[in-house]
Amino acid sequence: MKKSLLFLLGLFFVPLAFAANKERVISLGGSVTEIVYELGLGDSLIADDLSSLYPEAATRLPRVGYYRAVPVEGVVAMHPDLILASENAGPAHALESISKLGVEIVKVSDRASLESLYERVQQIAKVLSAEDKGDVLIEQIRARVARAQALPGKNLKTALIVNRTGTIQAAGSHTAASVLISLAGLTNVLESAQKGYKPISAESLVNFGPELIIVTKGSVQASGGLAKFLKHPAIAITPAAINKRVVVMDDLLALGLGPRVAQAIEQLKLASNAAQ
Repeated sequence: MKKSLLFLLGLFFVPLAFAANKERVISLGGSVTEIVYELGLGDSLIADDLSSLYPEAATRLPRVGYYRAVPVEGVVAMHPDLILASENAGPAHALESISKLGVEIVKVSDRASLESLYERVQQIAKVLSAEDKGDVLIEQIRARVARAQALPGKNLKTALIVNRTGTIQAAGSHTAASVLISLAGLTNVLESAQKGYKPISAESLVNFGPELIIVTKGSVQASGGLAKFLKHPAIAITPAAINKRVVVMDDLLALGLGPRVAQAIEQLKLASNAAQ
């Protein structure tokens, strides 16, 4: 215990000189990382987490684990003077330990709504002393979302499927995925049936009758490819699979409600129009 504490304290004393300038920043949360880059401040990042999949430059940074399971020693070893974290980052005791070592932690809004996205941009821009850039980015996102939503599209019964552990799950209410489906003018068939992500059986999914299925790229890879995914018992006999109305989306686009949300809406609008 003493050795561990001494190790952490030793790591802590190094970054004190940087504290005033916030030149060494770690981002925790894919959308948080993406916003930093959209603000043109990607060079300030010294590390991010495993959910930071965009832009490509973010994937080349050192990784400090996953933002919902933050490792104390791994983070402190990077000698950060600021951590920008999704409000969903944790566990709480890990962040508290890091904070007690003198590392500033700023948690930013990360709820499932567009307003939370705009608030997140504003918060990140403020802490990085880039308020003007934040204002510009927010207006750009608003305009892009308005243009995307104005595109023609069909209101199809839709399900968003993820496969993280070998068991497929569907997105219910209180998820960014469900909000995205609604923003694109589609109907999430699980919206009133469940909250969050939960495993779904073949019988249940068929009963919901999704006409369009959204699946993330990571889930397709975990399933062994799109062909195998489409053969899954819970997928194969849905109207969406039978009629080949399956959209494979970038994970952050589908799940993150980040600054590229308009791109996600446009992709879903186009997919709904392609449906016969």
